[in-house]
Amino acid sequence: MSYENVNQLRQYQTAAEQLLWAQLRRKRVGPRFRRQHAIGPFVVDFYCPSARLAIEIDGERHDAKHAYDQRRSDWLERYGVRVIRFTNQDVNENLEGVVRTIEELVGAAKPSP
Repeated sequence: MSYENVNQLRQYQTAAEQLLWAQLRRKRVGPRFRRQHAIGPFVVDFYCPSARLAIEIDGERHDAKHAYDQRRSDWLERYGVRVIRFTNQDVNENLEGVVRTIEELVGAAKPSP
């Protein structure tokens, strides 16, 4: 994927991607994340280099891409990148839960008051 295509993906994020990015870019979950980040031949929605964690947000019509997604996840995991997936619905209806899950995975969960 070319750098130009990655920039285009950044400009046309879905509403769910925008919601999650607003949380990730403020470092709410701790370490730095990148959006629409190229790893080898693939581009992931969000990537945390320090945790080697890729986050994918799947839309409602994403079922047709299952085989491609599995191939991409397998490739990334072979190179030590953990891939987690959320749906648009997960992000839109349970943003706090999604953020909590990510915090736990990157080791940045905040202690309870």
